[in-house]
Amino acid sequence: MNNKNMKQKIECKITGRVQMVMFRDFTQRKAKKLGIFGYVKNEDDGSVYVLAEGEKDNLEKFISLLKEGPILAKVDKVDVKWMPCQNEFSDFKIKYE
Repeated sequence: MNNKNMKQKIECKITGRVQMVMFRDFTQRKAKKLGIFGYVKNEDDGSVYVLAEGEKDNLEKFISLLKEGPILAKVDKVDVKWMPCQNEFSDFKIKYE
């Protein structure tokens, strides 16, 4: 198995104009298309938090999409932390907390 298909886990904090612009819906649709599992949620500080697992190359594509965001968003920064995959998710959800 080469590194590209190795499953990984990422934690992302997306900052900018990313709430009230369909960012979570956009994130969920892109994740499902790429076969990525995990969740997305809004944070109290105005950022969006993503915890996701999938194949490394798909996660890299996903991060690129998060940097663009939906049409109404203005993404300033995406902080990404890579971690080993733990296969803890079976789908991709929007968390409303």
